[in-house]
Amino acid sequence: MTRAAAATLPATTGKTAGAENFPVASLLLRPALRRQVMAFYRFARHADDVADDPSLLPEDKLARLAALEAGLGGAPGPAVAADLRDALDGDPRLLAHAEQLLQAFRRDALIGHCRDWGDLMAYCRFSAAPVGRFLLDLHGEDGSAHAAADSLCAALQILNHLQDCAVDYRSLGRVYLPLDRLLQAGLDGRDLALEAATPALRHVLDQVLDQVDGLLEQARPLPVLIADLRLRLEASVTLAMAERLALLLRRHDPLAGRVALSPLCTAETVLIGLFRAFLRPA
Repeated sequence: MTRAAAATLPATTGKTAGAENFPVASLLLRPALRRQVMAFYRFARHADDVADDPSLLPEDKLARLAALEAGLGGAPGPAVAADLRDALDGDPRLLAHAEQLLQAFRRDALIGHCRDWGDLMAYCRFSAAPVGRFLLDLHGEDGSAHAAADSLCAALQILNHLQDCAVDYRSLGRVYLPLDRLLQAGLDGRDLALEAATPALRHVLDQVLDQVDGLLEQARPLPVLIADLRLRLEASVTLAMAERLALLLRRHDPLAGRVALSPLCTAETVLIGLFRAFLRPA
């Protein structure tokens, strides 16, 4: 699933915007661009719902995803594709990010696991990175911020996988934790269906969080690399929220219940992100 991908936009599967980790079309973004951001989000949400629909066969999912891609090119198709194309005035550079997202959804329709960390990062290349790059390109930023944005979006995606590791397995049979880590610990996907994480599974979760911390370290320069003030604030807040969520996932068991920021924690973290943004030189 790409819910967390939509994270900088915000998190990316069968949820409403209000249930996401991060604010969709945040008030921090320029009002003139919110229509485009929401159109991109709705397109991603629709495609994600197709890939996650248990009533559809893989070939049916692929056919519907192909129709979405054709719609981006101007062919008759689902309304969300036409709406996104209209919102972006047919800009091929911006539409290419939506097309890349579809690669991740096609994989979700066919493959339910990630072999190792490299395979997970390859998945994030299509499920998460296009979201950050879309926002940067929409705001007219240059390419200097792409690498840091890719790291932040990948971190957000993986944090979402950790949050939902139990429901992903129980409802969809998917395992986004690196399978090689599970096998090395003597585990498999069935351990994600337990009511609580075993010590061995907790160790694997912490290993993945160690690598998420590395991604967040690579993402820390992102706000400084962004010229647009509002987007810089958004990036700083999103980074702070990702850091806080990573800490919560170390302290709490995602199998025992969904680990998420409380409203009070969210408000506090937003203030921290804003404070950091104004401390850093533009």
